[in-house]
Amino acid sequence: MAIVVVGGNGRGVGKTALVCGVVAALKEFEWTAIKVTTHAHSSLARIGEENAPVEETAAGQGTDTARYLAAGARRAFLVSALDAELGKRLRELEELVGPEANLIFESNRVLGHLRACVCLAIEPEPGSARKPSFALVEQEKRVTVRRAGSGEEEKFLPGANPVFQLKDFARIPASMQQWLRDRLTAGRNRQVRVFSP
Repeated sequence: MAIVVVGGNGRGVGKTALVCGVVAALKEFEWTAIKVTTHAHSSLARIGEENAPVEETAAGQGTDTARYLAAGARRAFLVSALDAELGKRLRELEELVGPEANLIFESNRVLGHLRACVCLAIEPEPGSARKPSFALVEQEKRVTVRRAGSGEEEKFLPGANPVFQLKDFARIPASMQQWLRDRLTAGRNRQVRVFSP
């Protein structure tokens, strides 16, 4: 199984677009896409209640999880949990999806509960305030994704922590597709999923 985590420093930085881009580019993984949040995004998810993860069933543009399905995810879930409940919610999720599902998370906090094959860190804007949970992404960071500025070209900067500069996070260039495919395929059989409490 493959586990990808997409993290960012706040709202509106492109996390959902990047998840959708990876899902669409690497369809052979038949992704289960999961959004993890501390607050309710729909009437189905209410913090403080004993709700299991909520599965999205309708593809579309109305919610982030519907966008995952529209991009080609096999399944999509919303996990709403405060920090103290997140481990429990992730174990419930694992029961729903099974141990062999390929997972892609839109979350920083999930890195406190599992090891990812690849962590895609969306580079914060210079001078932006750091979201506390982004520290988990910075510690785990294997790949930086940044938005190409006006007049800048898309490019790949290889290295121990490579950088992909993209014009549109929802459209993953061939170089990044191949880089991800190589790492995810190599790590699939060795990855052990651990959802810690």
